[in-house]
Amino acid sequence: MAFWRLSSGDATGFKFLFSIASLYALMVAIAYCVLHMKHISPLPFDAPLDRFSEVRAVEHIRVLAEEIDGRQEGRPGLREAATYIKSQLEMVKERAGPNLRVEVEETQVDGSFSMMFLGHSISLGYRNHTNILMRISSMHSLDTDASVLMNAHFDSPVNSPGAGDCASCVGAFASLLEVARLVVDSGWAPPQPIIFLFNGAEELFMLGSHGFMTQHKLKDTIGAFVNVEASGTGGIDLVCQSGPGSWPSNVYSQAAMHPMAQSSAQDVFPVIPGDTDYRMFAEDYGDIPGLDIIFLRGGYYYHTSFDTVDRILPGSMQARGENLISILKAFTSSSKLKVASERKSLDMDANRDMVERAVFFDYLTLFMVYYPRRVAMVLHNIPAALFFFAPIFLYMRDPGIHPLLSIFWAFSKGVIQHTAGILLGVIFPVLFSVIRLFFAYPMSWGDLLYLFWKCRFAHLYLAFLMFIPCSFFGLLLPRTISDRVSPCHGVSSKKIMKVETSDEARFWGAFGLYAFVTSDKRFQAYFFAGLNGGFMTFVICISMLLGWIAFCLSVKSYGHDSIKSPMFYVIALVPCLLYSVYFSGILALLLIEKTGMMGAVPPPYGFYLADVAVAAVTGIVTGLCVGPIIPICGRWLAKASILKFLLHFTVVMLALSSQLFPYSKDAPKRVILQHTFFSAGGNEITGSSYDLAVIDSNSMEFVFKHAPEVAEKLHAGPSFSLGNAEVSPQEAWLALFPISCVVTTNGRFPAKANKILERYSQLPHLKTDKPPTTFDNGTRRVHLELSLGSLEEIWVSVLNVTGPLSRWSFADGKPPAPELPSGGPPSYILRLSGNSSEKWIFWLEANKEEELRVDLAVLDQRVDEETRHLKSLFPGWSDVIAYSSFLSTYSF
Repeated sequence: MAFWRLSSGDATGFKFLFSIASLYALMVAIAYCVLHMKHISPLPFDAPLDRFSEVRAVEHIRVLAEEIDGRQEGRPGLREAATYIKSQLEMVKERAGPNLRVEVEETQVDGSFSMMFLGHSISLGYRNHTNILMRISSMHSLDTDASVLMNAHFDSPVNSPGAGDCASCVGAFASLLEVARLVVDSGWAPPQPIIFLFNGAEELFMLGSHGFMTQHKLKDTIGAFVNVEASGTGGIDLVCQSGPGSWPSNVYSQAAMHPMAQSSAQDVFPVIPGDTDYRMFAEDYGDIPGLDIIFLRGGYYYHTSFDTVDRILPGSMQARGENLISILKAFTSSSKLKVASERKSLDMDANRDMVERAVFFDYLTLFMVYYPRRVAMVLHNIPAALFFFAPIFLYMRDPGIHPLLSIFWAFSKGVIQHTAGILLGVIFPVLFSVIRLFFAYPMSWGDLLYLFWKCRFAHLYLAFLMFIPCSFFGLLLPRTISDRVSPCHGVSSKKIMKVETSDEARFWGAFGLYAFVTSDKRFQAYFFAGLNGGFMTFVICISMLLGWIAFCLSVKSYGHDSIKSPMFYVIALVPCLLYSVYFSGILALLLIEKTGMMGAVPPPYGFYLADVAVAAVTGIVTGLCVGPIIPICGRWLAKASILKFLLHFTVVMLALSSQLFPYSKDAPKRVILQHTFFSAGGNEITGSSYDLAVIDSNSMEFVFKHAPEVAEKLHAGPSFSLGNAEVSPQEAWLALFPISCVVTTNGRFPAKANKILERYSQLPHLKTDKPPTTFDNGTRRVHLELSLGSLEEIWVSVLNVTGPLSRWSFADGKPPAPELPSGGPPSYILRLSGNSSEKWIFWLEANKEEELRVDLAVLDQRVDEETRHLKSLFPGWSDVIAYSSFLSTYSF
């Protein structure tokens, strides 16, 4: 195809295509800047004391992420972090004026409970975890006054410095500490007390917040809360959860200086693996109204060794801090701030916003749109009503030209055609992604987002250009086929010549599709999980109406055949299209980047899953961003020459992408290296191995191929094949349960254990504490003592109890729902964490004479010299989580 051989109509179509592409490129650039907080300028260290300063907050992050060696449970750095946090709070306290009462306390929490996590029921026991609190109130406040809780955690996951999760959100040295300092130094006396909670055990399944909610004397005074989290290193600071009720989101919408909230996010967030402290405050152990706010960008560093201070995006914390202080002032000034007892006695008919959800969204962080659910029920049904009224209006406008039924039929064909385009816009990218995998590596989740968002223009454009052209091809294909079957040579400005093929029928058909999506809760339940996501298609419907009016007016001035007419339609849609691009960016981050943390599906399906998912999401967001312009602009774009161009362009981009290596330091491959020791009780080591796992569809075969030093060290060889290797059994990963369920276990390799007893004088051991007790009903109670030996950096101990367990001394005596392995007896999982120098004393009860089997796994963060050397052999594009796991089995 040569451009100089194009017909005049095709040449006009290409000019229009490139104009539209330029417009979308500009909108993508704007959305990129917003999502990366390019429009926010961090305030310097010497900024006025009554202003939030990102630079001051980052200095605290630097201390804890770089100067303190590790803030993981079991490591000395966590204690050092707590000491640093408390000292900083004491310094803030000393500067408080006479109008403020500032209290600082450090508490140790312990307890046990059961919970569902990643679809598995587990029990948790914990002790001696540190919480640090600061309470700021006016001199006239009472201890029983309703207060606002600001929560963040300061512990980090295994193997991570935690600059993003959660050094950037920890109050003592980052966002919340700077907010606390600002409250004191500004001289503002809050109308209601403020409690800053810095908890030290979130990564161990929200233990710090559980300890506060079950044990602290102030727990019932909390009237609202803000949980500050991170699933990345900056960017947009999204309200991902809000509730119970709509009051918290209403406060946020009115107060936030840089609003970043989507009601649809709280419908998508539950499908993402993991949880936050929000769950403890608003759901499991309280009904406190609150907000869950997370950094959204930089998820490929999340929970990795690359989560460092330099990864934090400038402007992110400045926007977060300014939002937090504004929200804090709004919550403390609200008349709806109530203690727990007052909330229970509220008249819900008069306080609907305490129980009713709302629809809300921000427009590029500039302002918020908020309306209650009852209003949404009316607004979201208006487009559908207009769609059904439009045929009647057209029939009445030109009576006798076309029968009413023919107009309805034309509109129905328009709906079908646009629906087909949207579906094909998803199907074609998926199809091409599968074809691509026959010629290339499957792409990692991190690299996909790296290609989408990393500020390297070649990669940024290449990522979009892989799937968007073929999605656009799918959107245009039904129109092209329709024009070939029944060509239309124009439409009179006074009357419809062929309703079934006119732009008017196509416009109302597309409008009808979006109207149905807006009003149909069943459709939203699948795609946006409820009414909360209907605002996007509602905005599209309203914008299309405005565009249609602009188009009709331009037709009167320039004629239907002028390319200026569709441009007026597009221009009228620009605010909506810009928001669609912005919203699609957030949606892609949630569904691609965060879904990438779900782990890998085993072959053969896992080989295709990542690419197919990204292709499908790209198709969806392309339809969302481009779909509204197709009914009018399709007349100039749906040409065979343009479709051939899109198809050829797609093939070139896919061929080019197949040559890319899928990992880098900016998008590392995650590898788990577990040095496993098997003991028979006491200090007898019976075996040792290296167990390896990955968290995407590229197995260890891929790693060994590109890291022959690792293969040689493990005696695997570059021709290693999983089919011939010893598979690492699932029970070997007990120390990571239930997180182990989202990793792909690849292989087991021999390892030496001859020096382990030189490092440890005692190994973990479980034994009976005293003789068993037999009750009249036949149940048998076994009294046990768990010693963790001389291990120094224990993260967690996990027990898998198999057999006729009826009760135990944890979680109020009730075991969790059992795991039911195929062909085996039920098993019950218990995770223990806390001070390792003390022994755990507990009991188990069996309601049958059968033995209770206990599998014990203890995760120690220290590794021997040989394992450290093995870890150093992995390439720089990988992130290796290395630790030791001590496994032993007992019967009682």
